[in-house]
Amino acid sequence: MATGNPSKLAGLARQLRVDSVRCAEVAGSGHPTSSLSAADLMAVLLAKYLRWDVSDMTNPQNDHLIFSKGHASPLLYALNKAAGIVSDDELVTYRALGSRLEGHPTPSLPTVDVATGSLGQGLPIGVGLALSGKLLDRLPYRTWVLCGDSELAEGSMWEAFEHAAGEGLDKLTAIVDVNRLGQRGPTRYGWDTGAYARRIAAHGWHTVEIDGHDLSQIDQAYAEALAVGRPTAVLARTTKGAGVAEVADQEGRHGKPLPNGREAIAELGGISDIWIDVPEPEYLAPPHQFRAPADYEPQPYEVGEEVATRTAFGQALSALGHARPDVLGLDAEVADSTRMEYFAKEHPDRFFQFFIAEQQMVAAAVGMQSRGWVPYVATFAAFMTRAYDFIRMAAIGNANMCLIGSHAGVEIGADGPSQMGLEDIALMRAVHSSTVLHPCDANQTAALVGAMAEQRGISYLRTCRGDCPVIYHYDEEFYVGGSQVLRSSPDDALTIVAAGITVHEALGAADILAEEGVAVRVIDLYSIKPVDVFTLRQAAQETGCLLTVEDHRPEGGLGDAVCGAFMTGGPPPVMIKLAVHDMPGSATPAEQLRTCGIDRVGIAAAARAYLAELDATGEL
Repeated sequence: MATGNPSKLAGLARQLRVDSVRCAEVAGSGHPTSSLSAADLMAVLLAKYLRWDVSDMTNPQNDHLIFSKGHASPLLYALNKAAGIVSDDELVTYRALGSRLEGHPTPSLPTVDVATGSLGQGLPIGVGLALSGKLLDRLPYRTWVLCGDSELAEGSMWEAFEHAAGEGLDKLTAIVDVNRLGQRGPTRYGWDTGAYARRIAAHGWHTVEIDGHDLSQIDQAYAEALAVGRPTAVLARTTKGAGVAEVADQEGRHGKPLPNGREAIAELGGISDIWIDVPEPEYLAPPHQFRAPADYEPQPYEVGEEVATRTAFGQALSALGHARPDVLGLDAEVADSTRMEYFAKEHPDRFFQFFIAEQQMVAAAVGMQSRGWVPYVATFAAFMTRAYDFIRMAAIGNANMCLIGSHAGVEIGADGPSQMGLEDIALMRAVHSSTVLHPCDANQTAALVGAMAEQRGISYLRTCRGDCPVIYHYDEEFYVGGSQVLRSSPDDALTIVAAGITVHEALGAADILAEEGVAVRVIDLYSIKPVDVFTLRQAAQETGCLLTVEDHRPEGGLGDAVCGAFMTGGPPPVMIKLAVHDMPGSATPAEQLRTCGIDRVGIAAAARAYLAELDATGEL
């Protein structure tokens, strides 16, 4: 199809509408009205401005199209049909079991970089892709993001607007479908595109207000976006349900198939099979590479040396940056605390500062990893929760990235509970196919930082604020899914299972009990997900009781991970769970651990209580 013919562009727009209606009709669900409003916008983009090598969607020169309003997936799939990527037969498998055409987009389709559907995420992820193009790949591909007007109420969108302008991301274009109606009724500003334009322009963007159904205005707006030299927001006034009189601009039609789908298809002109010869990108050069890979050689630490695991993380990541040119460091203005500053100093060209905008930081990582980069994202464990929805959606899209939560638990001391990550293990364990690691010393931390880069999915490393003794030799091996038995004898009366700071407290408790003639086993369960089922079951069989101790809430943390090891067979042992049950206040680290009953004295007391009860029943 010729790309500049107005009548054929109009025909393409009609086809996109018809196919959007057909998707929802065959599935009996979906969002056709949200698709109808943006059909003209996507028709012009596909026919004239989008650069795709349809024969090779892995071509690094390709443009990127993100449907931030992921519920308009029927339109995305109709667009893929017009591009020759999806057949008409596949189109009508929309929302069917096993279909690539899911209710909201996922990367199962080659034109989809990331999973969307939770509103407010597409534009900040687009910022990550645009940063990749400008500073990492160093290629001229463009990132186009179709946004809804409802999602402009999300704070993450404004983090994206601010960051994109600050970074001068001139190859990022937000196409905002201002159709006036949200799910339950009108949006805050309705069709007042000027209200949106003023706010977005105040963040440093170029804005263009147009009639979103006027093909020539759309064409001119996209041409302007290409030429202006700033990130551009095209604010398009549209009609929800455009083209179908029965539903056009009608409330109560969101998220439903059209009442009379066949009549609507006829009204729109019937089924057609227009195919677009999508313009290919011009080959310029391969993606930029920073240097050749090398061996990972983290700094060694001597046994007995006092080093915080957060410090070991920063130094290890810096070493990993020398070994792997694909590794990135992302910070939210706490690099001096998380120790990401070591990486920033050694690798400034691969370090990204997002200031206090955790949602934008994690979203950028999602965009960057879709281009094959390996982002390490660090902030306080407590603050990572602000971006949890982005992490959840990243897992849906099979994203690969490494998250580091520092200042975990009450061990941080006097700052108080607002700064303490006490729920992070539970949150990260719940993420699909995630890896959760909690090292207890510097050499272990360095080994696990390197291992994370090889993991698929979302990996989470929990680090502590205070210095702690190195207990492992620097050439000791640690692997995901492993554990370390630190004390063991045939006479062990129970097993203490710990991770992070509580490993040192567990060893102290074992020493106290040993002086009283009681032998206990100590397991460093540094891999909390996946968990070392074999070692835990063996300890349970040989000692009869597992006493878990964690600087975390009792719900969903290390203790629950240990319990899970006995859910698939074998009788469970006696389980005792020590954790942070009450709300902590400000105190020294030692006072915090003591008050929560997770220091060595509290662990020893819990062990004594169990053994005393066992003795009283005559079972000892």
